[in-house]
Amino acid sequence: MISQLYRKRWRVETLFQVVTQIFDCEIKTLGYPRAALFSFCMALVAYNLFSCLKTILSSVHGTDKIEGKLSYYYLADDLEGTYRGMMIALPPELWEDFGQMSLTQLSALLQDWARQVNLSAFTSAPRKPKKKKPKPTYDPQHPHVSTARLLAKKNKSRASPPSK
Repeated sequence: MISQLYRKRWRVETLFQVVTQIFDCEIKTLGYPRAALFSFCMALVAYNLFSCLKTILSSVHGTDKIEGKLSYYYLADDLEGTYRGMMIALPPELWEDFGQMSLTQLSALLQDWARQVNLSAFTSAPRKPKKKKPKPTYDPQHPHVSTARLLAKKNKSRASPPSK
């Protein structure tokens, strides 16, 4: 029971990480509490839509290709650019048809579109192990001289009187 609760906790933690980092729910310039709350709520709505998109892609391409491999950042970036273009190119009347569709029709349409998605454009890069830096080799031709030693030598030469 404890492990199940802990797993649910991490789902919530992941949600807040995505909402904060990808959807910018904490906009620094929003000094009004209502504006900040509205921004946070819109980020939650965006996350909910992304979860639906992830589910649709999983139903078509398989869960193993989506879970842990789909980058919210790349997906959000692509959708943001595409959305701007679609809102310019397509009149609002065309969008009204989607509101009239049944849930079955809409899900079938979304699955058809999901089949055309090139997942390789939205996969996150796997973290690679860090490479160890090679230890620098000592070169007697170019020995290291500390800055403190150089300053001490310079100060010593200033302090001694000039020789005749």
